[in-house]
Amino acid sequence: MFSTCWTSARATAAVRELLVISALSCAWWCALCIGQDAAAQSVPHPPDSQKQQSRSVPHPPDSPKQQSTTDSGDQPNTTFKVNVKLVNVFTTVTNSGGAPVSSLREEDFQVFEDGKLQKIAVFHRESELPLSIVVAVDTSLSTRGDQKLELESARRFAHAILRPIDGLSLFQFSEVVDQVTPFTADVRVIDRAINHIRSGAATALYDTLYLGSEALLPRRGRKVMVVITDGGDTVSQISYQQAVRAAQEAEVILYSIIIVPIESSAGRDIGGEHALIQLSRDTGGRYFYASGLEQLDAAFRQIGDELRTQYLIAYYPSTRLSDSDFRRIDIKIDPATKDYPNPAELQVRHRSGYYTMPTR
Repeated sequence: MFSTCWTSARATAAVRELLVISALSCAWWCALCIGQDAAAQSVPHPPDSQKQQSRSVPHPPDSPKQQSTTDSGDQPNTTFKVNVKLVNVFTTVTNSGGAPVSSLREEDFQVFEDGKLQKIAVFHRESELPLSIVVAVDTSLSTRGDQKLELESARRFAHAILRPIDGLSLFQFSEVVDQVTPFTADVRVIDRAINHIRSGAATALYDTLYLGSEALLPRRGRKVMVVITDGGDTVSQISYQQAVRAAQEAEVILYSIIIVPIESSAGRDIGGEHALIQLSRDTGGRYFYASGLEQLDAAFRQIGDELRTQYLIAYYPSTRLSDSDFRRIDIKIDPATKDYPNPAELQVRHRSGYYTMPTR
């Protein structure tokens, strides 16, 4: 009996030991599984290299598609650069007596570029835009006898025309060209500069036209040059063609006051006079002959009247390619206009055209 009980006790102990071992084994296994799950949740996955590459590396351009859009068939690759810019044209209209006409309206004008009708985008009467004026006085030996009258007339012109928004720059030219004053609306500065004008010897007329145009080029608004000279040119380094182009590129309106003491004088430079006349016409300006103070004052007075009664007409060219050179402008008055009793007598002045590829 004792042996049976002892055997039973040993069996019971063995079972207990087995249960403990099983429990410990299960606990260890569960702890292992929990640890793996925790590790899997707490440690970030390494980046998916394939997905990352698709996001960070841009795809190369689709060569076949690009080729089909830029090179169709056997056509050569030709690029045309189009630069559409508003073209401003300051226009003066006068009647048969030379008096300015300021009563016309936008519909009374027709604008053509290279013969093609254009649509007017901007139209103003009696423009209030600022004036930038270069007054260039010939101080060469051939004009010495008239310089005092010329300078006095130029002084009165400056006092009459300048407003606070305007600017006038005084040039003197003989064998050299001097910008005596910067652009200013202060007539006291201009008066002092006029008092210090000195005479020279030869005449650099075309150099003056070129340098005056360069001074006006960066200015805004209306740009005007008034040249007082006998028309001669003896020492210029700039050619007439260069002077013309500089004036047209700067959109300068040239007014020429040609001093003729003796109209039939054998010493007159007819070639220089004709050059000034043509350039005045091409820029939309005007030329005057003057042989005394009264005619000088009358010329300056008419210039002032025209500058106060100009029309600003602007348009966007309908077609323009950058490889073109010069575009010709023509502005006409509609013959059917009702704003003037006899439109056929009206004279229209404006610049003859513009360059699309400036030299500067």
